[in-house]
Amino acid sequence: MQALLDHEAQGAAYRIELLIVDRPCEAERRARRCGRAVYRVDFGARTSARDPGGPRRQGGTDAGDAGAAVSPGARILALLKRHHARAILLAGFLKLLPASVCRDFEGRILNIHPALLPSFGGKGMYGGRVHEAVLRSGASLSGPTIHLVNERYDEGRILAQWPVPVLPGDTAASLGARVLEVEHVLYPAAADALARGLDAGRAPRFSWPGEGVGACGAGLKDSIAGAFGGVGGQA
Repeated sequence: MQALLDHEAQGAAYRIELLIVDRPCEAERRARRCGRAVYRVDFGARTSARDPGGPRRQGGTDAGDAGAAVSPGARILALLKRHHARAILLAGFLKLLPASVCRDFEGRILNIHPALLPSFGGKGMYGGRVHEAVLRSGASLSGPTIHLVNERYDEGRILAQWPVPVLPGDTAASLGARVLEVEHVLYPAAADALARGLDAGRAPRFSWPGEGVGACGAGLKDSIAGAFGGVGGQA
């Protein structure tokens, strides 16, 4: 999320209006520091909007529909509507997004996965588990995948991928750090492309820019910007 906020501050086409989380996390502090709305949504049992498990804006209260039984999906949609959100960017959100949200925002929800889908995806595959699976497989390439979100884990249409080499002696930590470097450039560029695509009434475009992997080091930002047809070039 910090990479998304940093890119926004440098002139991106999007603005992050609110953060929705299901548990306490560092992202809340960072969002509040930027003056953004922060809410927690309980993914447990259905509760009244007045219950402690209902959505809450940090530093204030969320009135909601007092006394109504509201599902997590309904809570999320209500918050998105209140803030006039046009798209959703998942960043470290490990729950399966409610089907109602997937339907209402079809084609407008992005997620980033730290491997080259469709391999090494699915329920429970996140963080270090993904990198460990890549190393066990003997694969010579890994890298992040940006995909549209549907009602199943990691199965939405792939928008962009960027190969990252698996090096001799890699551990899950060293491979993860190399992939993360690319994630921090690729995801903001994809979010920028989505925002510009929504403004233009078309889907975001991505094309592999040319020769070699070139996934890390000098030129990474320019290469990724070029892969989106120049979108995100202000980052």
